[in-house]
Amino acid sequence: MPKLVSHPDEVKIVSRRFGQGAADIDTYLKLDGYTALRTAITQGSEWIINEMKASNLRGRGGAGFPTGLKWSFVPKQSAKPKYVIVNGDESEPGTCKDHLIFLHDPHTIIEGTIIAGLAIGAKMGFIYLRGEYRYLQIIMQKAVDDAYERGFLGKNLLGSGQDFDVVVQTGAGAYEVGEESALMESLEGKRGVPRIKPPFPAVVGLYGGPTVINNAETIATVPHVIAMGGAAFAAVGSERNGGTRLFGVSGHVERPGVYELPMGYNLKKLIYEVAGGIRGGRALKAVVPGGSSTPVLLPDEIDIGLDFDQVGKAGSMLGSAGVVVLDETTCMVEFALRTIQFYQHESCGWCIPCREGTDWLKKSLVRFHAGFGEAKDIDNIRYLAENMLGRTFCPLGDAAAMPIIAFVKKFRKEFEDHLNGRPCPFAQPAELAAL
Repeated sequence: MPKLVSHPDEVKIVSRRFGQGAADIDTYLKLDGYTALRTAITQGSEWIINEMKASNLRGRGGAGFPTGLKWSFVPKQSAKPKYVIVNGDESEPGTCKDHLIFLHDPHTIIEGTIIAGLAIGAKMGFIYLRGEYRYLQIIMQKAVDDAYERGFLGKNLLGSGQDFDVVVQTGAGAYEVGEESALMESLEGKRGVPRIKPPFPAVVGLYGGPTVINNAETIATVPHVIAMGGAAFAAVGSERNGGTRLFGVSGHVERPGVYELPMGYNLKKLIYEVAGGIRGGRALKAVVPGGSSTPVLLPDEIDIGLDFDQVGKAGSMLGSAGVVVLDETTCMVEFALRTIQFYQHESCGWCIPCREGTDWLKKSLVRFHAGFGEAKDIDNIRYLAENMLGRTFCPLGDAAAMPIIAFVKKFRKEFEDHLNGRPCPFAQPAELAAL
């Protein structure tokens, strides 16, 4: 379970109620809960969307698309019902931020969902939790039940004349349903595989109706944007990247945990000051800046600001803000193998490049890590990964390929050192048996 940690550089906006018992509705109300909802009801949909645009809040699930702009794509008139979906299928290795929101502040998810519904004219919201988060479903469902009892959900909420309902749903442990169209398929009771786009969810989404899908952290941020004002929230972060971000720091650091810091905060400072530096005084070898799907950075590449634009310029992605720190004892071939094992296991198998590509990459890296690779395999691994890019229905294929390309490119010598019958000293008998 992620730790509740603290550092003087933190700017606590989304996490300001953590550890204060805000899962209880009375405590949440004492801590200004549902006041943003009252403001949103009074001001109306256009005002909400304009505030969201002014906030420069970008999607916290990984893509970083501007939230207010995304909401504005939903048509004002629709013959079919509109929906809001909260994507809480937090499944990417290295990512552990949404978990804390569901655990410590579930009502802010509900409040943000209702505000999103008011903005687009929806009367129904779904909060979709990762399959392994079933114990959080109990907390979330209790919060929903309490919100109904107090009049924050249901018919004529807060006497406004507007209705809004929320359903809490868990997946079955599939990483693939974190992709928005696969999530909608799952909610409709189908196999969780991606849809072909266009049409996009804003026009044709859940049950064929216009739909907004946002990550749980994005939705949890919405009430704070409304309470602070969009411009004030934007001022906390960097240019075009408003507000704060929950950064989950794991791996070989002294103080792993989830820290809320302004967008644009320096990655090197996050590792060496906020997270206490490399564990045991060892040297830094590599950093994965945004969850397992993002290309690795070398020690001389980490003096950058943590926002979507600056990390992108450095050749990686901010992604889900899961910062994984690796010290000098890490075998990068093994790390690459562990990464592709996850994506091969989680591929839904819907399209050939992903289904076959991840399988071949895993087999190649198992053999290579065990010391049975050949020199040509290094280029073949990179070639195979490069030919997966942009050729799949959803981004899972890219998520598998991009880190592998970076591992081969930046740690080629380490791959070469595994040749000539020199298996990694950490190789396990089970890996050899899999050949």
